[in-house]
Amino acid sequence: MKKKAIYPGTFDPITNGHVDIIKRARAVFDKVYVAIAQSETKKPMFSLDDRVKMVQLATQNIGNIEVISFCGLLVDCCNKNGAKTIIRGLRAVSDFEYELQMGYANTSLSSEIETIYLMTSLEHSFISSSIVRSILKHNSSCAHLVPPKVNGIILKNHCIAMPMIHTCT
Repeated sequence: MKKKAIYPGTFDPITNGHVDIIKRARAVFDKVYVAIAQSETKKPMFSLDDRVKMVQLATQNIGNIEVISFCGLLVDCCNKNGAKTIIRGLRAVSDFEYELQMGYANTSLSSEIETIYLMTSLEHSFISSSIVRSILKHNSSCAHLVPPKVNGIILKNHCIAMPMIHTCT
């Protein structure tokens, strides 16, 4: 029986930190589902279709990865796909408390499902999708924070121009 895991998130957009976690999870599990949450309550910058396409492009050279989307409870997505493990990435201690609570909540809904926490590599520890979105909202480049093919989609679909120089008075 193959060991399957799910790495969930909104991936709005996927970052180099996310890809780091996916690669390391893939080294442990036979198959990793990257599960993109519809997440209407978070009001994503990118459509679900765009987020799926970005994740597919960012992971296309990593074997045994399947990109899926879901709405509803994560444990239902796990059960539907036969995954008994949820992968969560940690960048800093501040992430741990929230992630621990979510792990306990998921276990309370389905005791068969375990959560494993992977620390992001040091070089990616400061990257988050919210930082990338903030940079984009200020019309600046995020090319160093996202996979190259993802940056191409961002530039093409969202018309991010070169930053303008502003003087504050």
